[in-house]
Order: sequence, then structure tokens, then C-alpha cells
Amino acid sequence: MQDASAEQAAAARKDEIDAARKFVTEQGIEHVKVGVFDTDGILRGKYLARDKFLSVLEKGLGFCDVVLGWDSNDQLYDNVKFTGWHTAYPDAMVRVLPATRRDIPFEPKTALFLAEFTGSAEAVCPRGTLRRVLKRAADMGYGVSAAAEFEFFMFAETPESVREKGYRNLKNMTPGSFGYSVLRNSVHSDIYHKLLDLGDAMRFPIEGLHTETGPGVLEAPLIYCEALEAADRAALFKTFAKVLAQRNGLMATFMAKWSSSVAGQSGHLHISLHKTNGDRVFHDSSKPHDMSDTMRWFVGGQQALMPELLAMIACTVNSYSRLVPGFWAPTSATWGVENRTTALRVIRGGPSSQRVEYRIAAADINPYIALAAAIGSGLWGIEHRIEPPPAIVGNSYDRQHPPQYQLPGTLYEAAERLASSQAARALFGDAFVEHYAATRQWEEREFRKAVTDWELARYFEII
Repeated sequence: MQDASAEQAAAARKDEIDAARKFVTEQGIEHVKVGVFDTDGILRGKYLARDKFLSVLEKGLGFCDVVLGWDSNDQLYDNVKFTGWHTAYPDAMVRVLPATRRDIPFEPKTALFLAEFTGSAEAVCPRGTLRRVLKRAADMGYGVSAAAEFEFFMFAETPESVREKGYRNLKNMTPGSFGYSVLRNSVHSDIYHKLLDLGDAMRFPIEGLHTETGPGVLEAPLIYCEALEAADRAALFKTFAKVLAQRNGLMATFMAKWSSSVAGQSGHLHISLHKTNGDRVFHDSSKPHDMSDTMRWFVGGQQALMPELLAMIACTVNSYSRLVPGFWAPTSATWGVENRTTALRVIRGGPSSQRVEYRIAAADINPYIALAAAIGSGLWGIEHRIEPPPAIVGNSYDRQHPPQYQLPGTLYEAAERLASSQAARALFGDAFVEHYAATRQWEEREFRKAVTDWELARYFEII
């Protein structure tokens, strides 16, 4: 059976390669942009001449493995084993993914293809990690559907102006708090429609687009699809929303929390399982909250492992500034039914749309790694039949929750929890856990070198 599946996968990939080769040739594509998403979810890539692209489409190409050995500021990690000065930063092979082709509306005669790391680098590749989790689901007889929804702030700024201002006194695209504003989206309809059109053109279709409460903040839920494609769409949306903004004299930020005076920015993940024949498995009208046993165990696993896996979701130092009471962000590993004060929100959508919303995630997630954590922990719950405690009713912030559901308070603590998690190692592999935890420890160490405005205002004169 495995041999037959492998043969089918090889045949499908050959068909995809043939289709990509035909498209590039017949459409007169002159250059191809090839990119891989790094540990922080940043798209790293290059232009290839058409003939070069056609030559590597099947056999792959080398990509300097420093992409997996530096942070979002291109600073080299000094604490990872996979790559570094000790390995001399060799090339790692990447496979081009022909099915990921996107047309770029503002770059004529150019196409975009995603790639992912192969060989030893596959063990620490974000997309490869999610693929392994989805294979685990398939081996259990499940397919996974998912979608991301992002909040992001828009500024009437440029990359130059924010640096000149030292990231202070920035001008939002619109002032004030005006959620679901038809006034705002009508006045600024041009940028709204450009973003909606871009989503359609680049195959990350946007289900809805509206203002959220806050100056210049928008929310965009993406349309549901198979989980690996959902991660591709989410990662591309984040990249090209920023591209579109800057091409129109604006800037978009997906920080978890850019200001202490406004709520943070969520990156909630919606997840459901189905059988290989397409039947959904989360809904059972004979059970409390219409939750099947499978869904209950799935939520139980997500809740139980959330404190251990938090570094995979709350992945920056800034993530932890969002996880405070009263700002629409969860503060403990809790669950409820249609409850927006809990980390996991069960949505009773009937047989076709019942799902769990993974609300701990912020806009700064790497979609591949966050979905790997959210789905992997749920599968672990099914495998071990983890029973969650009763659902939280009412305001979760007002409750005292058991110690096992308390979340790490810093990125360093979260990275330590991840590194010591046996469940994480079983789900994602030792190589990924060790590499990724080390990168988060590095991130926290870099933050410790900084002297913040808060420290200056608090200590400069008085202390």
C-alpha cells in the first residue's frame, strides 16, 4: 500500500512539474521568483532566469543554509547545531513546489513558486515540519482543514520614515477606534479592493475584510482549505499584504502588539478534521456542545500541550506583551464554547463547519509552525484520549486556573518548556525541537541586550 501511495505521489508530482514547465514556456515567463519560508516565517528567495528555473524544476537547487541559521535581522545564531561557522554554511537542497505557483499581478512575465528544504534540512524546515504532522493525521485516517485570520495595523509611513522617527509617533492610516466601519472602508476603498483583488490573483482568497477596533487596524480572515495550502496562503498573505502596503505608500505590521495603549493583533487559526472520504468528524449532535469524542479529545490535547508548545505559537519576545488580561487575548490554556476569553474556542457550526479556533495565536506567527503545534497537539489528544476539564462559561480572566494550564510568561521560559517536552519531540522530531528552541532562546538573549524606553523613563532620573 505504501509503495502504491509513493507511486501515486511521484506520478502526481510529475504531472505538476509538466504543468509548470508548460505554463512557464507557453506564457512567455521570463523570470521566476523562487522562495522558501524561514524559521520566523519570512519569505527568502531570488529571481531565476527561465531556463535556469526549468533546469532545477525537477532536480531542485541549492540554497545557502544560512537561511536556517540566522534570525529575522540576519544575525547569525551562535547556539544551533544544524548550521553555523562550524559547518561553513554549505548549500542545502530545496525542492521547487510546482503546485504552489502564483501569478504576481504587478510583475509581468514573472511567476512565483514556493520551495521547501530537503535532505537533512527537511528536519528543521517549517513547511516540512507541518507536512510531517499532516502525514501523522493521514496515517490516523484524517485530513485537516484550516484557515487563518489576521489583524494588522496600517500606517501612513514608509520604511525610511519609521526609522527616521525611531518607530515613535507613527501616523496610523486612520485615527480613532472604529470597528466594522463602513465610513472607513468606503473612504479608503481603493486599498481595500487592491488587497481583495491581490488575494484572488495570488490564491490567498480573503473571506472578509473589515476595520477592527483601533487606529488603522484591519482584520482579514482567509478562506478555509486543506491545511498545508492554508499555511501557504497565510504566509503569502502576510508577505504580500506588506508588499502591497509599501507599494501604495503605506506600511503594515503584523507584530503581536505594537503599542501598549491598544489591543494586540491576533492570528487565530481555525481547524477541523475530516475522514479521507470527506466526512467531518467534529460534530455529534448526541454529545454535549455537539462535540464528538474525537473533537473533545482533540481539544483536550491542544489544551494539555499548549504550555509546552507555546514557543511555537508565541514566537517572539513581543508575543508575550499581548498575553495580558483585558485585551482580547487569552492568558491561560483554557477552552470554552463560543467563548472569546479562552485560548481555545469551540465553534458549533453543524456537521459541515464545526471547528476549534486556536485563539492563543497572534499575527506574528509562522503559519507553518503554529499550525504544526495546533494540529499536532490535537492529534496527540486523540491518540491518548485526553479528556479536557469542563468548558469555561463566562469570563475566563476572572478565574483561577490549575497550575498545569498556566502559560510560560516569557519566550525564554517557553523555549525551555519546548526543549524538555517529550510530546513535542515525538510529534515534531528531536532535530526540529532542539533547533527551534535554540532559535527562540537566541531571540530572548538578543532582547536582553536592549535598553527600552520604559527602562529609561522609569530609572534614568529616579534610581
